[in-house]
Amino acid sequence: MSKTELVEFIAKQTGLSKAAAARALTATLDGITTGIKKTGKVVLIGFGTFAAKKRAARKGINPATKKEIKIPAKKVATFKAGSKLKAAVK
Repeated sequence: MSKTELVEFIAKQTGLSKAAAARALTATLDGITTGIKKTGKVVLIGFGTFAAKKRAARKGINPATKKEIKIPAKKVATFKAGSKLKAAVK
């Protein structure tokens, strides 16, 4: 499902216009992003948990040259599905 399809779904389910549904979706995604930046975690009970996770520095191999390279440490966004989402997917 694309963002456009998700906006259409939200509009249909809520009776909002597509423009209002798009603003609501954008606000939700911005809220999740802000929450991860501030606290490192956003929990939506039953749906899942968005979190920032530290990834350690490691060695890798450049596939083009086959030379070893250093990959620096960084933070990455992760998502862990909640119980209701897991059950819906089964």
